Amino acid sequence: MSQPLAVGVKILPNGMGLPLPSYQSAGAAGMDLLAALPTATTVTLPPGGRLVIPTGIALAIPSDYEGQIRPRSGLAAKAGVTVLNAPGTIDADYRGEIGVILINHGAAPFEIARGDRIAQLVFAPVIRAGLFTTLELADTARGANGFGSTGQMTDKETPR
Repeated sequence: MSQPLAVGVKILPNGMGLPLPSYQSAGAAGMDLLAALPTATTVTLPPGGRLVIPTGIALAIPSDYEGQIRPRSGLAAKAGVTVLNAPGTIDADYRGEIGVILINHGAAPFEIARGDRIAQLVFAPVIRAGLFTTLELADTARGANGFGSTGQMTDKETPR
């Protein structure tokens, strides 16, 4: 197993008393992020509504890495609640509080309380591209066929 990525975590005043994000199983790719709402308060996410939920932490992500905020499958499956901009990106040079933009696609209001697991945090390497202009692009079998084109049969294909 490789060495873990060292990431500094600053606990903000609203995050005091909450556990740090952690992996919930030996094979988990993401750490659970918790809602850092005031004690004994809840917020309600109405159907179709969206809210930025604070986590009470700021991170020092190493250069050449990013943090990705991803939905929790249980919230999506059970309540229709997901991360609106999934995956949300936390850049290595950002030092503010991590916020999670949740949206309720479900039919019922969804209540969020302090300490609730609201999203996952996954760290990933970043490859920065060097763009250059060109007059021609190499041909491919797909060409310029866009949205929805990869599932379509061509004249040469037959149904299976």
